[in-house]
This record gives sequence, structure tokens and C-alpha cells, in this order.
Amino acid sequence: MAKLRIFTWHIHGNYLLYLSQADAEFYLPVDKSRGEGYGGRGDTFPFNGNVHDVAFDAVAEEEFDCILFQTRKNFEVDQFEVLSDEQRRLPRIFLQHDPPLENPTDQRHWVDDPDTLIVHVTPFNNLMWDNGRSPSRVIEHGVEIPRGINYIGEIAQGIVVINHLRQRGRRLGVDVFERLHREVPLELVGMDAESLGGLGEIFPPQLPTFVSQYRFFLNPIRYTSLGLAVIEAMMVGLPIIGLATTEMVTTIVNGESGFLHTDPKKLIDPMKHLLRNLGEAKRLGENGRRTALERFNIDRFAGDWIRTFEEVVGRPSRRTAAVAGNFA
Repeated sequence: MAKLRIFTWHIHGNYLLYLSQADAEFYLPVDKSRGEGYGGRGDTFPFNGNVHDVAFDAVAEEEFDCILFQTRKNFEVDQFEVLSDEQRRLPRIFLQHDPPLENPTDQRHWVDDPDTLIVHVTPFNNLMWDNGRSPSRVIEHGVEIPRGINYIGEIAQGIVVINHLRQRGRRLGVDVFERLHREVPLELVGMDAESLGGLGEIFPPQLPTFVSQYRFFLNPIRYTSLGLAVIEAMMVGLPIIGLATTEMVTTIVNGESGFLHTDPKKLIDPMKHLLRNLGEAKRLGENGRRTALERFNIDRFAGDWIRTFEEVVGRPSRRTAAVAGNFA
């Protein structure tokens, strides 16, 4: 059975890297003058051979099985510029990376189409969005850390990983970070981290090794999806400190894998405790690592996605076909 051919845009590189572990062929448009989504594979992420660049002008001549939208612009603008009329009638999935940002409880999703499946990345996001007439499901994140990367924790600081934190402001917790930074030694990495006294961007494939040196991972974000950086840190074995909001509350257990609270002041003592006690940090981090390996396993994630693609396309899953064959 030939692999499914999925057309999508390069929006979130880390997510695309993990998505490409699914047993399908992925095709990305290339025309850098068109901005976000049109950079193709790029040079940042170590994609396998199942991720392909397609020149913008050649997309309409390709054969695909499914269109995977990832932004509102993809859905409302890009598809009409890059896809043929026939391609726009193909099975469709909208991958919604974020919770509703205009209104946390009453925002209706712009897709609103019974023929387009919306895939949310956390149960919290699916709860908060009004999906309208669109069917929806949750495929939780899957993460894979290269072998041989283990928690060290010898740097007695917390590590924060957020791109453009100053620019993105209160929703991403810039004020929380600055407040806690006055009480506890913290290092910030990510795009434009220098503007807040941080180190700047770390090349994504090197990030797990980099964060492994720090005592704990701090997530100051008020309202967003469960970040891949949080899960990657858990996979490495860092204890997680953060706000008790969104999907974080189902991921971290206080005293077992980290500490969460809605009052940032209540996070100061747990962070100071971990700075004094590497053994406790290792205990919490190891518990979190086991949680991440079970809940955010890359094989589960890839399997969820390939079954979803096959269902939307109308192709029986390979597993179902194999079982039917055994009883033929």
C-alpha cells in the first residue's frame, strides 16, 4: 500500500519534525518571497527523506491525498493561491496549535466546516474552542530526544525557553519571568532573548543537551498550548516549575515531577529548594521523564496521526487491513 501524500506548510519546525515520524510523505511549498510557511525543509531541522520541497509554481501539478492546514492564513488565503481547484476538494485537516486567543471561551473557529477535521494538540484547547460544525479530535504531542542525553543539573539556575518573550508580553509571561528573575537565578534562551538579558537562540537540535545542564525548567506562560520545550525538558529529566494553567495542570504533579501554582510568589520557595538540592531535582525530573515517555511517546503520536490521515482520506488503516487479512 503506497504511503499517503500530505501537503502542508512549514509553520512550526519542531512540530513538523515530530509529525514527519509518521509513515507518510510530506510536501512543503517553497517560495521564500511569500513569507511564513514557504521556506520548505530549510536547514534548521534534520528532516528525513519523507519531507519534500515543492516549488510554489509546481504544487498544482502534484498529486496529494490530504491537505493539512496549520494557520488561518493557510485556510483563508494560501490554499487559493497555491492549490488547484481539484486539490482544494481533497480531504482536509486543520491542525490547530493554539487555544483561542481572541476570547478564551466563546471564539468560534473560522473553519466551521463539517467536512474539515480540526485536530487540537491538547484536550484543554479542544475544550476552549467553539469548533462550530467541524468535527474535532485531540492528538497530544509526541517528542523524541536523541539517545545519550541525560539530566545533569549542575548549573544552579533555572532555564526558560521562549522565543520573542519581550514582544509576546503578558500572555507568554514576560512580567512573571522578570518578577521571578529578581528572586531566583534564571537563564532565558530563544529568539531575541538578549533583549531581556538572555543568551539568545540555541540551535533547536542542540537544545536538549543545553537544557540538561540546568537545575530546573521554568515555564512562566499564562495561556498557550503545552509547549514542546516543556515536554522535551521532561524527556531529558528536568523538574518543571510553572503556572497552574492550561494543560500544565494535567502534566505536572506537585511534589512528584515539579511544582505549579497560580500565584508566582508561591513558586519561589520550591525553586530555591531545588537550587539547594540537586538530589531532589533529580528525583522530580526522573518522575517527569517517565510521565513524558508514557504520555508523549513518539510512536503513539506517529500512530495517532497516520490513523487520522487514513480515516480522513477514507483508506482503511494498515492495522485494520492486516487484521481483516488474517481472517479472510
